[in-house]
Amino acid sequence: MRARVLTEINEVSATDWNHMVPDNNPFSKHEFLSSLEINGCLGEKFGWIPRHIVVESDGKLLGAAILYEKHNNYGEFVFDHAWHQAYDRYGLDYYPKLVSAIPYTPASGVRLLSKSKDINKVYPLLLQAIEDLCRDIGASSYHCLFSNSRDIEWLSLEGLCLRHDCQFHWRNDGYNDFDDFLQTLKSKKRKNIRRERRLVSDSGVYLRLLNGHNATHIDWKNFNNFYQRTFLEKSGMPTLNLSFFEDIAKKIPDQIVLILADLDGKCVAGSLMFSSDTRLYGRHWGCIEHIDNLHFEACYYKGIDYCIENKLDVFEPGAQGEHKVSRGFLPTLTRSAHLIIDDNFKEPISSFCKQEQQYIEQYIQEISSHSPYKGKATC
Repeated sequence: MRARVLTEINEVSATDWNHMVPDNNPFSKHEFLSSLEINGCLGEKFGWIPRHIVVESDGKLLGAAILYEKHNNYGEFVFDHAWHQAYDRYGLDYYPKLVSAIPYTPASGVRLLSKSKDINKVYPLLLQAIEDLCRDIGASSYHCLFSNSRDIEWLSLEGLCLRHDCQFHWRNDGYNDFDDFLQTLKSKKRKNIRRERRLVSDSGVYLRLLNGHNATHIDWKNFNNFYQRTFLEKSGMPTLNLSFFEDIAKKIPDQIVLILADLDGKCVAGSLMFSSDTRLYGRHWGCIEHIDNLHFEACYYKGIDYCIENKLDVFEPGAQGEHKVSRGFLPTLTRSAHLIIDDNFKEPISSFCKQEQQYIEQYIQEISSHSPYKGKATC
């Protein structure tokens, strides 16, 4: 077996790569990662340079690490400004660093790929290749973000520091329909959700549920306009584009969930989600007209409807947002693993991570005490 670094993911076949992706996770699939590359959503301009590592034997792909060389922390959603500042104070370069993450996507999923039977052979080679690459390019560190439990637990055993954070996820308790879900909520929360949905319905807005098969060029053009406007209004940097949206819709059409809102014959808002075999992931939202509660309807309630109808277990609507709690989303622990190359920084950063873990634990306990569900909810 040997490891090598790819300059682009299309150096390996989609079939071989996807064979190692559990749960049909849309973001870890070859199609999603290649669409980012070929449609100009990555590269030096955005600080995301593909450095995927593969492990092969006799021409057969046995494992891989989703990996990028980073020169900023844009689009990671695990913030390390304090670490960067610490390096600066000692006159050291924090960048470049290596990151196993899905660009611009704070969603859970596999980052180190291998069939379960090969992990003990493949993962050590991947980690060694990552460490070697860190030293070759002068990287300060390696970060594995929003990975699944299998990856994080293995990396923890290898001595990497763990960081904890919190998102808000909805869980499907075998509901028959949306009203069945509402019956599990406290009366005040249940009434508020019904009121919000009714106000959207009374506004005259018509919501369309589309996938990659039936969304048209005009639909994607409208959604891209919403996406671009959202970032520009917030002084952000829009990294995705129309060609990406249309490309990924063609490649994984059944995993696309596009909600578009029409008012008086005009498309005024939209939200984009992706599905795996067991989860729904909310990703992007935008609008050109403000309509009260439309964001909640298009980004949360329609997603819950979709999960119930398609028997999906979990809905991850995106990062942050305590306002999600009153709408049925519970605080959920997320974890990342970090390898620091400079021995002088390992202990201070390890201590930082342990203190942060305690804070996140207390935060989750506090938020959980305000659960919208009747009785005691499990978080």
